[in-house]
Amino acid sequence: MPGVLILLPPSETKTGGGAGRPLDLAELSLPDLTDTRVRIAEALVEVSADDTAGRAALGLSAAQADELERNRTLWSAPTRVALERYTGVLYEALDVAGFTRAQRAKADARLAIGSALFGVVRAADPIPAYRLSAGSKLPGLRTLAAEWKPDLADALDALDCGLVVDLRSGGYAALGRVEGAVTATVVTEREDGSRSVVSHFNKHHKGLLARALVATRAEPADARAVVRVAQKAGLRAEVTGSQEVTIVTSG
Repeated sequence: MPGVLILLPPSETKTGGGAGRPLDLAELSLPDLTDTRVRIAEALVEVSADDTAGRAALGLSAAQADELERNRTLWSAPTRVALERYTGVLYEALDVAGFTRAQRAKADARLAIGSALFGVVRAADPIPAYRLSAGSKLPGLRTLAAEWKPDLADALDALDCGLVVDLRSGGYAALGRVEGAVTATVVTEREDGSRSVVSHFNKHHKGLLARALVATRAEPADARAVVRVAQKAGLRAEVTGSQEVTIVTSG
């Protein structure tokens, strides 16, 4: 029986270095995306060769020149697996380093990460450090959402998996939506019972949910099953739609 697939957002911050061979797009999952990956990668390297044009396209400050250098060396820099490349609040909560060997194997099987450059990569795909956001506009290309449509959605639909839990942020989900995916919303509940969507705890609690979905022995098949997994992990979770769960925090 196909297992659950959890789609994570990427992060602006990424661990540098690595011990893997330079990027080989043929080694990445979802090979049907290779042509689009090549087109975007070449445009990214080209615009990053010019400091002024690169900062403008990517929304970088002069102090972020090292991000441009990462893009310039995209084809020659060492790689590391995607799950260890991305950093930040969500990935701190996911706590890959704390996985047991069995949990790490499940993480490799169950986790995938959205990417403006690669579309989506699986957890064990080897990638270099780079800088490109879903909202960036590269010279010579359409918007990244237009570049990825419809190939990314088609490639995700073709994956041999059961339930998809899509934790990507709006900009990355728009690159390629998954029909029937369960999504998660994080809200803060105040003492008077009122609730509001919050950004501060959003990534942290999505990381905790992803960790719970990796660690569980279950293969959740719908939103209710996702909520049961979350609750068992200590999260306050509710079913708020046929394809939506809500994680509630206290404010």
